[in-house]
Amino acid sequence: MINQLTINIGFYMLMPYLAGHLSHGLGMAAWTVALVLGMRNLSQQGLFLLGGTLADRLGYKPVIIIGCLLRTIGFALLGFSSSLPALLVASAATGFAGALFNPAVRAYLAHDAAERRVEAFALFNVFYQAGILAGPLIGLALVAVDFRLVCLVAAALFALLTVLQTYALPPRQITTTATTGVLREWRAMLANRPFVLFSLAMAGSYVLPFQVYLTLPLAVGSTSAVSVVFAISAIVAIAGQVRITDWAHRRWTHTEAITRGLTLMGLAFLPPALCAMAWPNSAGAQMAAVLLCTVALTLGTTLSYPFEMDTIITLSGGRLVASHYGLYNTAAGIGIAAGNLLTGALVDTRSPALPWIALSGLGSGCALAVHLLTRQGRLAQPTPEATGKPNQQGCTGTAAAAKPS
Repeated sequence: MINQLTINIGFYMLMPYLAGHLSHGLGMAAWTVALVLGMRNLSQQGLFLLGGTLADRLGYKPVIIIGCLLRTIGFALLGFSSSLPALLVASAATGFAGALFNPAVRAYLAHDAAERRVEAFALFNVFYQAGILAGPLIGLALVAVDFRLVCLVAAALFALLTVLQTYALPPRQITTTATTGVLREWRAMLANRPFVLFSLAMAGSYVLPFQVYLTLPLAVGSTSAVSVVFAISAIVAIAGQVRITDWAHRRWTHTEAITRGLTLMGLAFLPPALCAMAWPNSAGAQMAAVLLCTVALTLGTTLSYPFEMDTIITLSGGRLVASHYGLYNTAAGIGIAAGNLLTGALVDTRSPALPWIALSGLGSGCALAVHLLTRQGRLAQPTPEATGKPNQQGCTGTAAAAKPS
């Protein structure tokens, strides 16, 4: 938990201000700024599967430590580099670091939480969102002094985290560590039809919460209003995550909670759609619609997230957990890229309500896809409050029962 909190504080204190440093501080052209930022995203999303595979083969702890050390180097380079090649190397190192520790951290958490994985992932998201809330505020205070100070502090946080993980994080010997070839393992994951179909069904849903960074800021316009949107999203998640998860866990199966969460995420975009049709020129109505959307979107995400993370383990059969997280995150990254491209194209059509209606339909479509997979028996799920005997990876018996088809 402390690991993820510190990772997000360090990341979000720097990344929101990197574009401004590159364009205004270094005087780089817009296309080079986009190239540097895109390199970070490409190296992270494109290498998630590799990072997960390394975690399953080398162990979770070493890969977490290597990832934190690599981000220490990457952030320091971002602060003291001015040439494009050096900045691209720094950006790639920063992204690859995320591809290393993200699957490993989630797999480690699932391993230690055993039958309480859902509760653990709920608390994990609280720490995750707290880092998103605190990071930009710390970065804002530091960037007023100098951007290099932001980079140094962020790098120092990751350096400290590297040392703490080295000495304080207990090693985990995974008894199901991979012994076959990497390509054979990847083919086996792709042959796991329930996992692949679930990944495809959920990939589109990652476009929806990403709109906090894209369409919602475009709708409100002002920087202060954008800050309010970010703050409300984080506060709702921090305050409600554990309570919502506990409430849902006692009433619904995993896929029922996921389906309801996706449905709520889709419905969240109806207020902006209605506002665009009925009050297109009212700034107050637009702001109210965006805030309603933000709250509903965050509630839907907090409802589905812990059960979604646990379902991945269920469908993996408790084997190669980090690799499955890596492949799942890769599919989500492709979904975000494609979805944002289409969303941007819809915004450019000058039909104000069309993007919101399309996003609402996307959420409903993802919910329907998960519902149909459940009806077909492809997503074996524990009943509410059900627990099982831990298997050799600390996963419950219900997870081990989900065999690839």
